Amino acid sequence: MTCSILVGGAWGDEGKGKCITYLCKEDNPNIIARAGVGPNAGHSVEFNGEKYGLRLVPSGFFNTAARLLIGAGVLVNPDVFFDELDYLGKYNLDGRTLMDYRCSMINDEHISRDKGSDHLFKKIGSTGTGCGPANSDRVLRTAKMAKDLENLKNYTTDVPLEVNTAIDNGENVFIEGSQGFGLSLYYGTYPFVTSKDTTASTFAADVGVGPTKIDDVIVVFKSYISRVGEGPFETEIDQEKAGELGLEEFGTVTGRRRRIGLFDMDLAKESCMINGATQIALTCVDKLYPACERTQDYSSLSGEIKQFVSEIEDATNVPVTIISTGPDLKDTIDLRKELL
Repeated sequence: MTCSILVGGAWGDEGKGKCITYLCKEDNPNIIARAGVGPNAGHSVEFNGEKYGLRLVPSGFFNTAARLLIGAGVLVNPDVFFDELDYLGKYNLDGRTLMDYRCSMINDEHISRDKGSDHLFKKIGSTGTGCGPANSDRVLRTAKMAKDLENLKNYTTDVPLEVNTAIDNGENVFIEGSQGFGLSLYYGTYPFVTSKDTTASTFAADVGVGPTKIDDVIVVFKSYISRVGEGPFETEIDQEKAGELGLEEFGTVTGRRRRIGLFDMDLAKESCMINGATQIALTCVDKLYPACERTQDYSSLSGEIKQFVSEIEDATNVPVTIISTGPDLKDTIDLRKELL
């Protein structure tokens, strides 16, 4: 039994939703715990032919046997939380979707401060979801927590106790990070970053798990890179060129068109080092190399793709174990058994 953390390797939008969905189906974890900043991060999930956009509920919601937990380090907007419970109603989320009683709350005033700030909203490119102001209130010790709201009374729990008990009992725990390494408040392209750290170490702390209990850190990279908002982007290409390559994308939360760039090997090396990566998941290979679309067998990939994978492994010293070749779960090459 294992405790794994999944981390975005760049500036978010790496295809974490697809990877989480695949891993939570294949590995069938007992607990899926959401870490990260809060509802400023969106995950796109496709399951049984339907597509879902999520901001708070863990992306493994379709696994109806799993407990879905939101760690104390995650900011919660109660309106978003209840909307998602309703949105995913057919998956029976009530009773198994809980947040830590210490989660800080986002309110309308936080959102107004976020959108009303020329610095945050216009210069930095904030999503306007109130996360920065809410985190500042947490630091100033004025934030309200989940335990303070009556309407959340039946939706709170002690997440560290649940998660650590599960690990000690030999159960599988999957910790789902959000956003990406390049947006870390500490290690990202400051000041064009999010309002807290977004590395595996902090994701573990978000749900109350010590470093000695983590078995695997899976860092997700897209075969090219995208970014929403402002900030440095060393390998960026212009939007016309991105369009010619068929690499147009739009943010899940903001709807803004994403900036597009080529794979950044230096960023990948740093990301794997600081996150302590043990595995790499490589997504959207089919968008960069359309001929491999829906391929499920590594041996049938072209020599060009295999060379690309080898270059990533050589640069990072981390094995590529998951390769996504399409949006469906079956469009996945899983090489993890080769590590055993």
